[in-house]
Amino acid sequence: MSQPREVQAATGNRLTCKGWPQEAAMRMLMNNLDRRVGEKPDELIVYGGRGRAARSWEAFEAIVATLRELENDETLLVQSGKPVAVFRTQPEAPRVLIANANLVGKWATLEEFNRLEAMGLTMYGQMTAGSWIYIGSQGVIQGTFETMAALSQQKFGQETLRGRLYVSAGLGGMGGAQPLAGKMMDAVALLAEVDPSRIQKRLDSGYLDEVAPSIEAGVKAALDYKKKGEARSIAVQCHASELLQYLVDQNITPDVLSDQTAAHDPLVGYIPDGYDVAAAAKLRASDPEQYLRLARASIAHHVELWLTLLRRGAESFEYGNNIRREAYDQGVKDAFDIPGYVPAYIRDLFAQGKGPFRWAALSGDPEDIYKTDRLVLEMFPENAAMRRWITLAGKHIHFQGLPARIAYLGFGEREEFGVRVNDMVRKGELKAPIVFGRDHHDTGSVASPYRETEAMRDGSDAIADWPILNALLSTASGAHWVSFHHGGGTGIGYSLHAGMVVVGDGSKEAESRVWRVLHNDAGIGVVRHADAGYELSRRKLQDVPIHTPLIGPESQPRKEVTK
Repeated sequence: MSQPREVQAATGNRLTCKGWPQEAAMRMLMNNLDRRVGEKPDELIVYGGRGRAARSWEAFEAIVATLRELENDETLLVQSGKPVAVFRTQPEAPRVLIANANLVGKWATLEEFNRLEAMGLTMYGQMTAGSWIYIGSQGVIQGTFETMAALSQQKFGQETLRGRLYVSAGLGGMGGAQPLAGKMMDAVALLAEVDPSRIQKRLDSGYLDEVAPSIEAGVKAALDYKKKGEARSIAVQCHASELLQYLVDQNITPDVLSDQTAAHDPLVGYIPDGYDVAAAAKLRASDPEQYLRLARASIAHHVELWLTLLRRGAESFEYGNNIRREAYDQGVKDAFDIPGYVPAYIRDLFAQGKGPFRWAALSGDPEDIYKTDRLVLEMFPENAAMRRWITLAGKHIHFQGLPARIAYLGFGEREEFGVRVNDMVRKGELKAPIVFGRDHHDTGSVASPYRETEAMRDGSDAIADWPILNALLSTASGAHWVSFHHGGGTGIGYSLHAGMVVVGDGSKEAESRVWRVLHNDAGIGVVRHADAGYELSRRKLQDVPIHTPLIGPESQPRKEVTK
């Protein structure tokens, strides 16, 4: 049996595989398991509870060995983190196709997944863990930043959250973005986290400013910073419910309240009240059913306290971790009084084909990313939100592993940018190829009724054809690796989603492939939203036309539904 080991991606422009697409896939897989990047690399866990990059260390080694020998007309198939076959395809086909955690509908439950995982038959890939395009906490930070910016504008009439207190919990691979996103929005961010190693990781990465010795001290410091209008982030080592209970008891109502614990996976991602990390691990191993009962009861209590603060005036949003549904199933029937962040703040961005687009520098040189920062500012000077983000990101964000950048570029922008970057690689202005990808949490690549597709205008929240079409279209367009997953974000049974990655190696072939993949990937998101009746999407299709023979709610044959 293969044992855990230190993993770090190679850097520079020397190939160890037979082509840059294979080399890029190998480096990005390794980057996911770099200790500076992944949450629990010894267990192959990257982020999001138990989102893994490979099913086992033996599978990891086999993937790496296969990529090193993979020809430029072959495709590797990865079934839930295990490399199962190589087929001869064609040069323009993907080099890797990945499927993670997919289950037949009636069997798509957490309990059945846990059973199959214990048998060694499947793996939870989250979104970007099992698709090898995770870039550390920066990968979620802009979504948190954009959500806070929209909330500030809508609820407070301010460009920033200066003088406002943001309270939340969770400093894992996703939640770890919260303290820096809050600070970038000029807020005071007060975060509960029960795992001291996660607090330390955010301190080390520069995402967190300080740790308070107690809840009382943390709240006092946060209120002092708020009064002074000083942006600051503070962590307290405690359970979410402990922090919220203190706020309720002391009659302190935060301005903004959210949560980014991994509540979507309560067996691994949520530690029950009264347990520390070690005690929770022991209970999880000895009696997982009891662990789930306690974790779910703790989630219910957490949400009940949250609702109390919401009714006292805390602006609230669930950030897509399915904590509302978990609480609802435990009897908290008003859990959905907490709004979801996508319909409240992000939907208009998705409707325009905007979402968490990202790129990584295989050279390992931060200067390659800074050059692309300057390029994106030069290319899209009219995009004020993007300009603000790139400027702040360059100032505040510390790279984890391979240098990377995330930016909510949209349909028409991504492909233009990708082609220009590929040209920079060709001219030698960048030291090695650039990898282009995105989170699965994007405009047209996910069906998730409690997050990305919550409250769709035409009622199509649970329609999962779109992410399947997205994966098929990315494959047909020639993405270098394509993935299709189940359960990311909101948990098993609640989402289906697709990912793609394409490599700009400076070649003419890469230029056409990069344009085609990035254009089509964002384009299907605009079409999906236009079909659901969003006017912003229809207008976007007038600016960047796509032939759409029959779309829109008015094109659907409808029957009267008897209630």
